[in-house]
Amino acid sequence: MREEPQAASYRPDTPILTLADWIGDPVDAARFPEARLRFRNDRHAATVGLDGLTDDEWLTHFAGFSPLEGNLPRPLALRYHGHQFRVYNPEIGDGRGFLFAQMRDSRDRLLDLGTKGSGQTPWSRDGDGRLTLKGAVREILATEMLEALGVNTSKAFSVVETGEELWRGDEPSPTRSAVMTRLSQGHIRIGTFQRLLALEEHDHMASLVDYCLEQFPGPPPPDGAEGSDQPAVRLMHNVVERLADLAASWMVAGFVHGVLNTDNMNISGESFDYGPWRFLPQWDPSFTAAYFDHQGLYAFGRQPEALHWNCGQFAVALRLLADAPPLIAAMERFGPAYMEAIGRRWCWRLGVESRDPQSNAAVVAASEKALSASGISPDAFFFTHRGGRGAEGDLAAALEGYTPLGQDHPYWSDDAPQSMLIDEVEAIWDAIAEHDDWDPLRAKVAALRRMGDAHGKAPIAAAQS
Repeated sequence: MREEPQAASYRPDTPILTLADWIGDPVDAARFPEARLRFRNDRHAATVGLDGLTDDEWLTHFAGFSPLEGNLPRPLALRYHGHQFRVYNPEIGDGRGFLFAQMRDSRDRLLDLGTKGSGQTPWSRDGDGRLTLKGAVREILATEMLEALGVNTSKAFSVVETGEELWRGDEPSPTRSAVMTRLSQGHIRIGTFQRLLALEEHDHMASLVDYCLEQFPGPPPPDGAEGSDQPAVRLMHNVVERLADLAASWMVAGFVHGVLNTDNMNISGESFDYGPWRFLPQWDPSFTAAYFDHQGLYAFGRQPEALHWNCGQFAVALRLLADAPPLIAAMERFGPAYMEAIGRRWCWRLGVESRDPQSNAAVVAASEKALSASGISPDAFFFTHRGGRGAEGDLAAALEGYTPLGQDHPYWSDDAPQSMLIDEVEAIWDAIAEHDDWDPLRAKVAALRRMGDAHGKAPIAAAQS
C-alpha cells in the first residue's frame, strides 16, 4: 500500500510575506453570482487541518476567499516572466489566480493554496480572470491520475461552480464557470527568477534563493562540486534533480503536459497548471497535447529536452548571483539524473525491484520496443506485465533476475487497468454538462485512488524527500 497523506492540525505559516513587497501584488477575489460546491478534497485537506470545515465554511474561504485564520490578510497575485514556446514574454504573471494561504503539513512542509479563475489581477491583460467548469473538472482528473501514478503534482483542492456564462474560442460557448483552489508545495517558478534577472534585482534574487533553499530543502551537491558553498549553485543542483525526476515521471505515466513554458516550471519540482494535457493512447514520442503546438516542441518524447532547456534558462537567471561554470556543471547532471530516475520509476510501475542503472535502462529499452511493436497503451502494458508476468522475448530477457513486487492488491486482478484517455474525459464532462450528473466523476476519482493504493509509494528523487 502507498503511504497515505497524514492528518495534521491547521498550522498557518506565511514566510512569503517577507518577499511580498516585490514578488506580488495584493488583490481581491471576484464576486460571483453563485457558489455551488462541486469538489472538496478532504483527503488532502486533512494534511493541512482543513477537513473539519463545514461546507458553508468551505465556501466562505474557497468561493468568497475570506482569509483563513492567521493567514495572508489579502491574496497575492505573483509576478513573473517566462519563455512561452521559447519566446521570452515579460508581460505575464498571475492573470486569473493568486496565492491565497500558506500552512505546514504533518511533515512540516510549507504548502500553498493558490487559485485559478478567481478574477482579474494587474496581470490579466485582456483576459476575464475566469475558469471554465470543464477546465476545473479536467484538472481534477489529471491530478488524481498523476498522483496515483507517482507523479509529484499539485492537488485539485476545491472546485466551486460560480454561475457565470463564459465564452471561449476553443470550446462550445457559452459554458459554465468555476473557481478552483490548488494545494501545492510552492508557486515559485523559473519565470519568477527570470523577471528578477530582467530587472537586475540582485538583492531580491538573493532573498528568493534563500527562501527556496529554506522552504524546499534538498540534499547538498555532490562531493567536490564547484561552487557548492554558494546558495544559487546549491539551488541549481536541487532544481535540476527535481525537474529530471519530473520529466521521468511524466514519461513513465505516459503523460503529455502540453505547455512546458518556463512560467509553468515550479522550483519545488511539482507538476502543475493543466491545460491541454493528454495521456497516450499508444506509445508515440511525437504525440502532442496542445493543438497550437504546431512544431511539436512539447511532444511526448521531447518533454525531457524541454525541461532540460528550462533548466538552462534557470542557470542564465542565476548568473546574476553566481559564475557560469558551477551552474553549467549542475545543469550537466540533468541527463544522468533523468536516466537514473526513469529506470527507477519504470521498475516501480512495472512492479519489479529496481536494480543498477544499466540493468534498469535495459528494461526500459526492451519495454519501449514491446510497446512500439504492440501498439497498446502504456496503461495496458504496465498492467499486463505487472511483476514481469507475460513478458516475452527481449523484455523477458531484460527482466531476468528482477524481483517482483506487490502483486496482492485486488486491483491487479481487475479485467482492465484504469486509464485517462480523452474519450473518457469527455464522457465524464458530458454527464455533467448535459445532466448535471457528477457520479461518473466521483466514481473515477475513487477508482484512481484505488489504483494509487495498488501501486504503492513512488520512488521519488532525493531532492524531493
